[in-house]
Amino acid sequence: QVRLVESGGGLVQAGGSLRLSCLASGLVFGDNAMGWYRQAPGKGREFVAAINTEGAPKYADSVKGRFAISRDNAVNTVYLQMNSLKPEDTAVYYCAADLYWGLLTTEPRSWGRGIQVTASA
Repeated sequence: QVRLVESGGGLVQAGGSLRLSCLASGLVFGDNAMGWYRQAPGKGREFVAAINTEGAPKYADSVKGRFAISRDNAVNTVYLQMNSLKPEDTAVYYCAADLYWGLLTTEPRSWGRGIQVTASA
């Protein structure tokens, strides 16, 4: 079965940076679009960023210019570089995967367990 394992979260001061990683197994990584979602306390899960099989990214407006998604097919890993973090970026961040781009950016079928990111004011 598909397994997505996030790492790299933690606590950082506002304005700081973190890099999330997601190691995938149980799928043909190069055939899958990969993405990141987040869920803040008391809110629904929201799309953050996605990258297709060709390496083209898509971002939520709230993170454009601050976050960068990338992938390394050789090690089955997708990354999310987060710079200039704000308190409103505080959330549990989830890795996601899907064979279809349209589903990856709306309702992915594979999810990681999530990892906490906290940007303190």
